Amino acid sequence: MPGVTPNRWKLAAAAILMQVCLGILYSWSVFRGPLSELYGWDKTVTIAPYRWSILFFTLAMIVAGFWQDRVGPRRVGAVGGFLLGTGCLLAAFLGDTPLGLNVSYGLVGGLGVGFAYVTPIATCVKWFPDKRGLVVGLAVMGFGVGSLIFAPLLEALIGSDPARYAETIPRTFLILAAVFYVLVIGSAQFFRVPPPGWLPAGWTPPRAKKGREDYLPGEMLATPSFWIAWLAYFMGSAVGLTAIGESAPLVRELAGSTAVMSGGMALGVMSLFNGIGRLMWGVVSDKLGRQGALFGMGMIALLVCALVMPGAANFWRVLIGICLVGFCYGGYLAVMPTLAADYFGQKNIGANYGLLFSAWGAAGFIVPGYLSGIIEQARQAGNIAQGYDQVFYWLAGIAGVAAGMALIARRPASER
Repeated sequence: MPGVTPNRWKLAAAAILMQVCLGILYSWSVFRGPLSELYGWDKTVTIAPYRWSILFFTLAMIVAGFWQDRVGPRRVGAVGGFLLGTGCLLAAFLGDTPLGLNVSYGLVGGLGVGFAYVTPIATCVKWFPDKRGLVVGLAVMGFGVGSLIFAPLLEALIGSDPARYAETIPRTFLILAAVFYVLVIGSAQFFRVPPPGWLPAGWTPPRAKKGREDYLPGEMLATPSFWIAWLAYFMGSAVGLTAIGESAPLVRELAGSTAVMSGGMALGVMSLFNGIGRLMWGVVSDKLGRQGALFGMGMIALLVCALVMPGAANFWRVLIGICLVGFCYGGYLAVMPTLAADYFGQKNIGANYGLLFSAWGAAGFIVPGYLSGIIEQARQAGNIAQGYDQVFYWLAGIAGVAAGMALIARRPASER
């Protein structure tokens, strides 16, 4: 109601619920096996909707960031929920062809996730200037742990009988559409911006550092600080998004004989660590700084991809490896929004973070598709384990570059 300041923790709860729903994006690998069995599609075809959804997610984030800075988060979040639900609804009827699935789930659904995703982050940044890393970490943790809910749910809905996939896959998309229409649009109704000049009770903001406090998007793009952060985000995201996209097939193909859970369940466990990483690295960044957190995430991912994953054929080694990668990857989604607010101010955080987030989308569209092609070539040559080893060595190198970018990241004011 006008004139009434809402309980900011209720806003945070709505943000987490919305992000859990948006985490459906990370559950795509559960669909890949059934789609391949039903239609005979290869790995490069079944990963395409995931890649397109990431691309359009990112494009929508940029537009939504500018839009929500002007009209507020409620309307933008509701539009996102409508588009996500509609994308799943269309997938139920058009998903029997690669083009239909790419347009419905990839394009329309991806746009929906992008419009919705920016609103809880921007809302939490503005309502929690005193606990920015913690609360943004909580909000985006929901996105990360979404697969913990959706991956086993999707496996149960789709089933394991290939003879029924033509029935169960469309029905699963219909159920998802109903869930997103209700929960994402409903969560958006709680979002609003704080009144001008509002501060948490008893909190005094730190003295502003020398330099610009709030950057316009064009001014931000002109700083080296933005592009260093963009490269760090691109590299760190490439590692995590590739691992997520391949996790369920990886468990089936490398550790199937020793597996104690399905690929979807393993993806759910990985998503739990993804979510925990968002919270933990957000807290670490509040205590030790954004730069230190980014360096730590990059180095741990490098060591796991170089030393743990190559040659892994035991289920527990595979699970531990992908969970550690997910733990580090999740941190980027918590640390980067707070870094954007620290470096470029919170006034234009929606637009500015939308532009920085383009690194995530570029990474997700380019890298998983290329590396999935390496795995497919190895599979056709009869040595799929070698293909996975090659991919993880690539990811180790990429993680190392991400750690290097963290070492040279600086606020714009320090460049003067």
